[in-house]
Amino acid sequence: MIEASEHFYQDDPNRGPRDVATRLRGVNYFFLGNGLIQAAVQHAPEGDGTPAGLLVMNPDRLRQKRAALTMDAETGLAATRLRLRAGAQVHEPDAATCAVRWVGNAPVPTVAVTWATGGCRIEERFSCPDLSRARVLRQVTLRNPAGRRLGFTLSTGVKRQVLRRRIVLPPQSRWQGWISYTLEPRADRVRVAWERRGGIAEEARTFWRGLTRVRLGEERLDHFFAAARAQLPTAVSRLGCVDGSIWQYNHEWLRDQSVVALALTMLGATRPAQTMFTRLLDKFVTPEGDTLDSSLKRAPSEVELDQNGYLLCTLRDYVLWTGDLDLVRRQWAKVTAVAEFPLQPVFRHAPSGLLMNCREFWERHAIHGIQPGLELSYQLWVSEGLAAAAVLARLTGQADQAGRWDAESARLRRAMLHDRRFRLHDHRGFIKRRAPDGRVQETIAADPACGLPAATRLMRAGPHRLNPDSSAALPIALGVVAADSPVARRTLHSLEQLWNQAGNGGGYGRYNMTSEPDSPGGWPFASLFVARAAVEAGDDAKVRRILGWLDTLDGATAGAWFEFYGERIAPPLPQVGIVVWNWAELVVLYVQHILGVRPEEDGVRIRPRLLAGLSSAEVTFTIRGRRRRLRVTGKERGGQVAIALRGAVATKAGEWRLRY
Repeated sequence: MIEASEHFYQDDPNRGPRDVATRLRGVNYFFLGNGLIQAAVQHAPEGDGTPAGLLVMNPDRLRQKRAALTMDAETGLAATRLRLRAGAQVHEPDAATCAVRWVGNAPVPTVAVTWATGGCRIEERFSCPDLSRARVLRQVTLRNPAGRRLGFTLSTGVKRQVLRRRIVLPPQSRWQGWISYTLEPRADRVRVAWERRGGIAEEARTFWRGLTRVRLGEERLDHFFAAARAQLPTAVSRLGCVDGSIWQYNHEWLRDQSVVALALTMLGATRPAQTMFTRLLDKFVTPEGDTLDSSLKRAPSEVELDQNGYLLCTLRDYVLWTGDLDLVRRQWAKVTAVAEFPLQPVFRHAPSGLLMNCREFWERHAIHGIQPGLELSYQLWVSEGLAAAAVLARLTGQADQAGRWDAESARLRRAMLHDRRFRLHDHRGFIKRRAPDGRVQETIAADPACGLPAATRLMRAGPHRLNPDSSAALPIALGVVAADSPVARRTLHSLEQLWNQAGNGGGYGRYNMTSEPDSPGGWPFASLFVARAAVEAGDDAKVRRILGWLDTLDGATAGAWFEFYGERIAPPLPQVGIVVWNWAELVVLYVQHILGVRPEEDGVRIRPRLLAGLSSAEVTFTIRGRRRRLRVTGKERGGQVAIALRGAVATKAGEWRLRY
């Protein structure tokens, strides 16, 4: 049985310097990296942390923010600031006037920090200039616009390492220098040094130039995709390691990583995606087909069965995007085990044939009051995963297995949608869970000895409701039911109860907040589940409301969002971190839903859903090693969009097909 202690961390944001806290007021974190090193430029504009500090991490060692290799136990990130001394005066970035932003059209993701002081204008640019070294480069430019000479001693460093340089600026002149931060993984430290020159390696230029580009013609919408494109690859180590929430959990989930690998595939980052899928199959799937969550193996009653389906669906999409069947052939024993694992009798609910255990999509379990039951997301993802496995079987010449898995997929879907007693929807649309006797599981009650803080919503007076749950949007997003069907309309209407439950500005909670054990408030990636369904349903206003909410949050300037926005009792709960899944969901929302690029067995289906207010959209992407450019123009009089894509053939109104 999963113990309550697994959910508790001793990371008190009030212990140590203020920089150890993740949720500084108004904070933005701009992430950089190349798989060998990970960094984040912190902008804390309200003065409760270093205004412009540099965090450097080893992406293969998942740790709390306080353990960043540039974090001093007493002074935080203060040593990483740039300082200019002129006589007795010391100038450094000021919280109120320092600005931090992404540099547009840079050959590699680049963050600029700009400030002015002492008659001097300063710009610092941070980037990872190559792919072969664990190195971050900081380019410092000082400009003297005045008519008099300026003299400074420039200093910065990491912890006890200090760099200094005397600089004299004649009138109307400029000085430029470069500082490198090199990760030494064996010593578990960062070495800081002056560099003679800057420069970006061609391999880095080629990698970033080759990624998918999207332009929708609205600054906010284009910024969100560009931020996800710039930062998602930085979260993945060269070995394929990804923290479920940076600085928060220090664990890995197969589900999260499957979605990340899919988004990397859509971006054209094929090698990191292949590395991730290989590692997931090698390290996160047992020979029996069980999958790990929180980096742990679970008992059958506590297995997250949806993870099997997530892996199979995303692996199929990886193959369809890239044509890389060799990966599947090498791993066929594991692929088979992943598909067969949920079909074991231990999970089977005899009266319906559906799957049953004591775990739910958001990982609550027995101590939270989850009883044996039929979880919507488990039926959904296993059914979809079996259909995906059947595609892989056909592509690799395994016709018998393809037939079996297609039949099992159809049986699960049929029971989930149509069984008179056990179907997983009612007058409200999709429901979260039924008991073994067919009753809807409406409420839960936590074990009084579970150890959760008394102030959490789940430990307050009940009832603690399970419905609605944002995962109910996924059957609509995946096309399991038509987006204009009665069950889809009722589901989307019901999910409105989750909007702005905390009363702090908006966002969809992951489920009814009365049953929250730790994270009441709006969740970006849960909100993006709803956005994906809303695109399919043609509810553009809802999509824009969700994206507009994201734009109001701390993290929007960087395009790096926390797991959720609300109250968090830390400790014993962990500090909230930056969730990588948010970037992945944005990529899927744009590429698969808004632009409608969907590889299938016999070609690529193009079915754009251009949001109201957009006159056109453009995406340049790579599929099967070939660069393609798709342009979508606004809705015509008949309510349809038009596209320009070489080789695409119209199949019906609003839909086209492109042969591989």
